[in-house]
Amino acid sequence: MGAAIGYLINVPRRLVASVMAFGAGVLLSTVAFDLIDEAHEQGGIMPTLAGAVGGALLYTGCNVLLARRGARHRKRSGEQQPSEQEQSGSGTAIALGALLDGVPESIVIGASLLGGGSAGVVTIAAVFISNVPEGLSSAAGMRSAGRSSRYVFGLWAAIAAVSAAAAIAGYTLLGDAPAGVLAGITALAAGAILAMVADTMIPEAFDDAHLLVGLITVTGFLVAFGLSQVGG
Repeated sequence: MGAAIGYLINVPRRLVASVMAFGAGVLLSTVAFDLIDEAHEQGGIMPTLAGAVGGALLYTGCNVLLARRGARHRKRSGEQQPSEQEQSGSGTAIALGALLDGVPESIVIGASLLGGGSAGVVTIAAVFISNVPEGLSSAAGMRSAGRSSRYVFGLWAAIAAVSAAAAIAGYTLLGDAPAGVLAGITALAAGAILAMVADTMIPEAFDDAHLLVGLITVTGFLVAFGLSQVGG
């Protein structure tokens, strides 16, 4: 949905910044009140800390490698993304980078459904709300870089498929995992998501900052917090 809006409609930059700020607030709240808290309850402080640091390190390492190949600005809606003519192989790097951003969220969805009830639904809702602005901004940037509609929609369809597979894997493979292992994996995904928000979403949200961006970020944060309390 976000990619279709971003590619087919010329969305004003300030509106893109606003929806990205809202999505960043949602994910920040989800990490703080759902993922890290759940990991701590399941396994205690050490698996939570180790998992979060490991997730941040893993994401950052992969992100550095992809950034050197042209994927640094994959979530930006302006002229920051390089075209294939400007940097050969950047299209592949951007595709891998977008996949890197989505897999931790999908694993979290699968793991959150293990307990059943409304907690998993709340996590799905939070990830959905945050992914719409991500797709919107990224697709707008791809259009500015001259990438075809076939590339853009093929990429996001592939990401949706792989993310679904990651969610299924998170649900099926972790069903019998010990609490400490499940806590570490949840925290690892949380660390990767937090690093992704800081590296790819916040720069877009505040690049063309207007006076309401901070308020919109807080609104997204509180919306996700409210969902977590209803789910609890």
